[in-house]
Amino acid sequence: MPRMKRNAWMVGLALALAGMSLSAWPQTPPPERRSIPPAPDRRPDEGEGPFERLIIRGATLIDGTGAPPIGPVDIVIEGNRIKEIRSVGYPRVPIREAGRPQGATREIDAHGMYVLPGFVDLHGHIGGVAQGTPAEYVYKLWMAHGITTVRDPGSGNGVDWTLRERERSAKNQIVAPRIFVYVRPGMGWDRGPITTPELAREYVRWAAAKGVDGLKLTAYDPEIMAALIDEAKKHGLGTAAHLAQTGVARMNALDAARLGLTTLEHWYGLPEALLADRTVQDFPYDYNYNDEQHRFAQAGRLWKQAAPPGSPKWNAVLEEMIRLGLVLDPTLSIYEASRDLMRAMRAEWHDTYTLPSLWAFYQPNREAHGSFFFYWTTQDEIEWKNNYRLWMTFVNEYKNRGGRVTTGSDSGFIFKLYGFDYIRELELLQEAGFHPLEVIRSATLWGAEALFKPKGKPIEFGAIRSGMLADLLIVEENPMQNLKVLYGTGAIRLNDQTRKVERVGGVKYTIKDGIIYDAKKLLADVARMVAEAKRHPVPEATAASRRSP
Repeated sequence: MPRMKRNAWMVGLALALAGMSLSAWPQTPPPERRSIPPAPDRRPDEGEGPFERLIIRGATLIDGTGAPPIGPVDIVIEGNRIKEIRSVGYPRVPIREAGRPQGATREIDAHGMYVLPGFVDLHGHIGGVAQGTPAEYVYKLWMAHGITTVRDPGSGNGVDWTLRERERSAKNQIVAPRIFVYVRPGMGWDRGPITTPELAREYVRWAAAKGVDGLKLTAYDPEIMAALIDEAKKHGLGTAAHLAQTGVARMNALDAARLGLTTLEHWYGLPEALLADRTVQDFPYDYNYNDEQHRFAQAGRLWKQAAPPGSPKWNAVLEEMIRLGLVLDPTLSIYEASRDLMRAMRAEWHDTYTLPSLWAFYQPNREAHGSFFFYWTTQDEIEWKNNYRLWMTFVNEYKNRGGRVTTGSDSGFIFKLYGFDYIRELELLQEAGFHPLEVIRSATLWGAEALFKPKGKPIEFGAIRSGMLADLLIVEENPMQNLKVLYGTGAIRLNDQTRKVERVGGVKYTIKDGIIYDAKKLLADVARMVAEAKRHPVPEATAASRRSP
């Protein structure tokens, strides 16, 4: 590859990975050959079913709609669909066998356990070459945490690659969540960057014919953004936007919502829509967006520049975005190292479940996205703590006034691990003020609705109802009392009978399409992958190349 061409390609790839697209310089997405290995075929010992008639017996049901738990219930699944949910008694008294559904070809004894809809991760990147994270590793971490549906925002492994994985998952040929394919404009076709509204519309038509589910948008000139969103709506495609700071001066969250944007990723563009005494962020005079510490340190000082909670400007923006139907997908977890670096670095799951190549990718590196802790200060963390308070206030009020808030993780960057940090996202929503039932609704029903609404179709998962796809998770402890029991590492509890500290929880079974997966076996597979990688370390030169493609 000629040097100039190679350098241009590397710049385009770096910007695509970082969610950066200069509105004046539309970038060609990375070539599709830059992809991780696809998942291996599902082995005969991976998952049981589907069954002619599977009955989950005696569980407490949390149905995903916001309704309170109810139990004991028996849940009947025929093939890959829920057939019936039947209340079979009352707590703390024996269940009467008369009247229970019969004829099971397989049963799960779930007495004392909790059944929830499978979780929906609306911002889940399927690994990456730079991180050295193969698809099997990522999928099994997701499935082990009850995540049965993922929206890949950007399809960084390539359009065709992600479409093939979507189809293999739909046929259950691989151990993987359902995959919704969102692509960056210009990705996969041979006509170069999207530089005009006409090209934008042509690309959307091309992508729709390929069968993608939606678009991942960033910073574009307003007329191009309008064309992309309008054409996407015509073809039943969703739109998810990371409104990069290179473009928010011309297209903030409210502007995008007025065009019909489906979901806003992260929060970029929200405080910019709330600026009252200026029109652009108060950037330091030596600011450079390509300096990742500048980028993230100043992002942590942005919300305090916005109109305060409860002010006329705050209320007007919030209410209009709700009327316009914009869904917020905040991905609170991915920025958490900014407010507490030590916590993110020393999360207890890293030693067993984080690949060495991923750990290397996380380290400070001026050429790698998210590896920006060149000299992170106490004041930086304080600014981010204050940033979170205002951000969380907005997200909680948005939900309380009728807006939709969903759950996405964006893991694989900034010390955040697939699966584990999706559960952390749930905890952070509770910190923001959500009741655990509201958290679970965001993670299930509202996530499903965000995926199906652009298609004009009713949801097929996201709530436990007759006729829905059998995507469920079963956990032995009560997640309402403690969301930590959903972590693969479980929660720490003192056993007052034995006087010993024990681990409780962790998802027991993840059920997708009526197929039962032992969640702890999936985690054991991941632990073996990590142990094997540690036995055969990557040479330093290779590790460095992974950090910055």
